[in-house]
Amino acid sequence: MIRKTIWKPIVAFASLLAALVAPGMSGAMAQDDSREIVIVALGDSLTAGYQLPQQAAFPVQLEKALRSRGANVKVINAGVSGDTASDGLARLDWALPENADAVIVELGANDALRGIPVSETTRVLTELMEKLKAKKLPVLIAGMEAPRNWGPDYVKAFRQMYVDLSRKYDAVFYPFFLNGMAMDKGLTLPDGLHPTEKGVGVIVEHILPSVEELIGKVQKRRAEPS
Repeated sequence: MIRKTIWKPIVAFASLLAALVAPGMSGAMAQDDSREIVIVALGDSLTAGYQLPQQAAFPVQLEKALRSRGANVKVINAGVSGDTASDGLARLDWALPENADAVIVELGANDALRGIPVSETTRVLTELMEKLKAKKLPVLIAGMEAPRNWGPDYVKAFRQMYVDLSRKYDAVFYPFFLNGMAMDKGLTLPDGLHPTEKGVGVIVEHILPSVEELIGKVQKRRAEPS
């Protein structure tokens, strides 16, 4: 009699679990969709936080802003100062943790500063996007502007490169990463290029809706049947 009394609630609990993960229920519904979303910010010094305290860098400020809006998100800083698109591609595999859910690609500024042909930067970023596509990771592409000293044709082609890549790979497109703070002496370091901590805050404020769109893509993917 004692054994029967003990086993009755155990059997009932097991039956409840079986019902929750019944064949008719999709794998996505059976899992916990509230788990943390991991976004990798892959970029150069603008992402890394050049000459700024770690807590002032773009990924940290972005994560803080998203969490303040109720998002369960972790943003990983995969920015390296001086990186060109080729450098970003070369370290992509080890820069992405296995639990990555999405990627923000902020690369190309150093290519433009060095006058690397747009065709070469396009080739590299295309290869990078192909790798992210193979991993089925939603992507946000952050565009940049080329220095005007390279001439209007270069500037136009460089700008169009980001547009074309975002369309080809169905990525969330943010036209200009430095929107809202570029050329503002009060928001840039003495070099006139890199943002101050306050400048990073402005970048985050402007890009936030696009990142939330990226998060929406992650959530949509999670909701799809396995």
